[in-house]
Amino acid sequence: MEEFPRIKRLPHYVFATVNDLKAKLRREGEDIIDLGMGNPDLKPAEHIIDKLCESAKKKTTHRYSSSEGIPRLRKAISDYYKRRFDVDLDPNKEAIMTIGSKEGISHLMLAMLSPGDMALVPSPRYPIHYYAPVIAGASVLTVPLPLEGSDEEKQETFLKNIYESYEDSYPEPKVLILNFPNNPTTMTVNLDFFQEIVSFAKKKKMWIIHDFAYADLCFDGYKAPSILQVKNAKDIAVETYSLTKGYSMAGWRVGFVVGNKTLIHNLRRLKSYLDYGTFTPIQVASIIALDSDYSIVEKARDIYSKRLDVLVKGLNRIGWQVEKPKATMFLWAKIPEKFRHLGSVEFSMMLLREAKVAVAPGVGFGEHGEGYVRFAVVENEKRIRQAIRNMKKLFKSQQEVAK
Repeated sequence: MEEFPRIKRLPHYVFATVNDLKAKLRREGEDIIDLGMGNPDLKPAEHIIDKLCESAKKKTTHRYSSSEGIPRLRKAISDYYKRRFDVDLDPNKEAIMTIGSKEGISHLMLAMLSPGDMALVPSPRYPIHYYAPVIAGASVLTVPLPLEGSDEEKQETFLKNIYESYEDSYPEPKVLILNFPNNPTTMTVNLDFFQEIVSFAKKKKMWIIHDFAYADLCFDGYKAPSILQVKNAKDIAVETYSLTKGYSMAGWRVGFVVGNKTLIHNLRRLKSYLDYGTFTPIQVASIIALDSDYSIVEKARDIYSKRLDVLVKGLNRIGWQVEKPKATMFLWAKIPEKFRHLGSVEFSMMLLREAKVAVAPGVGFGEHGEGYVRFAVVENEKRIRQAIRNMKKLFKSQQEVAK
């Protein structure tokens, strides 16, 4: 099949190899415990669903909507940021609805970047962070994201890596894409980190896009800061926020870009040519979600936290040493030493074939992800315990073969 030049820049999807095997095994009747894709299995609170149904029954809600989001929804996200982070946003100039964070980032890159421009992107990273600039025709320079050490050491190393990458880059990067709490590595940062990077970006006249998709899934006392809490960060930064994780609204595709007026203006102009916005009843229900008591988010967060407890304790018990992350719905795990020679794809395939457990191979998140796999706790605790038992049998059988 002929592929056009822009498509040729997109490599074969690494995860497709694992997904194809997973589909094959399921067709053969195998019970696969899927901890691979970060696809939330929880459903939204009932009153949010009720509002969707109520709005959908009205005759006036089935026409074209607004690509930037209806005014009341933009006000709701602005009010939410004030309550949660004490950040003031102008709902008319500093907030725009997107069809999920992924669409927002993709079209923002298309609005900002041209062939010859350069983007700085961490590695490992969520794939769209790398490929959105590629699709826009820009070049990408990856910045190694540290995987070992304390939180403070990781932050210091990452800042150093950003500074060095910027100085080594030609042309000078136009944008830096960040994502904390991080997918896939679960790395977290404090407000001091954002203050440092905002100061640096201002000096270099570089934009910052911060993907804040996991803002709500923080555990054991940790609270993720917004980059917009830094004084004057809106001069050079926007943040993407999503209802996918904390509000369990993955399929609803509700996201936002908030912050810098120039970036939002340009994104709004582009989107006005591309879409008519999300179905109005979904937007109305999203207002109810954002205006709800935060306990509905805390309920989902606590479920993911308990699942991670089960997974971490279970893996440690069978000899796979891991630590519980401070945030996200993921566990980023270094492949056990005796299997490291397989690489992340072959190790993931082995888990799938022999233990009937699907995980995401680390190399799918960039070259610096090799040697790791990512678990997503999107199955219930009973299923996670079964996954542990299956992996225990596999590891034991491998030990016996080695003898």
